Amino acid sequence: MSPMIEVSGLTKTFNKTIHAVRGVDLSVEKGEVVVIVGPSGSGKSTVLRCMNLLEIPTGGDVWIDGVNLVDESTDLDTARAELGMVFQQFNLFPHLTVLGNITLAQRKVRGRSDHDAEAMARQQLERVGIPEKADAYPRQLSGGQQQRVAIARALAMEPKVMLFDEPTSALDPEMIKEVLDVMLELAAEGMTMAVVTHEMGFARAAADRVYFIDEGLIVESGTPDEIFDNPKHERTKAFFDKIL
Repeated sequence: MSPMIEVSGLTKTFNKTIHAVRGVDLSVEKGEVVVIVGPSGSGKSTVLRCMNLLEIPTGGDVWIDGVNLVDESTDLDTARAELGMVFQQFNLFPHLTVLGNITLAQRKVRGRSDHDAEAMARQQLERVGIPEKADAYPRQLSGGQQQRVAIARALAMEPKVMLFDEPTSALDPEMIKEVLDVMLELAAEGMTMAVVTHEMGFARAAADRVYFIDEGLIVESGTPDEIFDNPKHERTKAFFDKIL
C-alpha cells in the first residue's frame, strides 16, 4: 500500500536565488503522525505548504493518497478537499459565527445541506471541546479557542490528512496546551497528520516519526527516541542542545 503522503525530490526556489527546499523525500503512512522540526528559516513550513500546493514546487512530486498534485491533469480542488490545513493564524471570518465559519466550506465544497453541515459542525466543536461557542463570533474567543475552531473547521470536511503549520506559535503560553491536547487526541484516534512545530513535548508524545530539516535538507529522521535521545548527526545534536 502506498503512503498517504509521499514527497519525492521536492525543491522550492524563491526569486531564482533562494533555495528554500533542496531535494526533500519524505512519506507519511495512513494513520501515522509525522512531525517536522528544525530552526527558523530551515524550509520546514515550505515543505508542508508544498504538500497541498499552497506553494508550487519548483521540482519534484507530491502524492496524496496516490494522486500526484503536481501533475497538470490533476483536479487540484478535488485533491485539496481531502487535505485539512491549520495555520499559525486562525483565518476565521470575523463577520461569521463559529457555526458559520465551520459550515461555509462544507456547503460550498462538499455540497452539504444547511442541516447536515450544522450537524457536522456541532459534532466537531464537541470533539475539540468548545460546543458552547457555536453562536459566538471570533472576536469573542481567546486565541486558543479560535485555533480550536480552525481545527474543527478542517475536521468537518472529513479530510484524509491533516496538515498543521506551527499551529501554536501565535498563541499565548497558557493557551498552547489546549490546542496541543486536541492534536494529541486526533493522533490517538489514528488521524494521518503532518505537523510542523516547535513544541518538542508534542513531538515526543505524538509522533511516530520525526524529520529534522536544516537549510532545506532533511538532515536526519527517525522515531522520537532516536531523534531526541540519540541523534546521529552533529547538526541535529547542536540544535537539540540549544532547545532541550
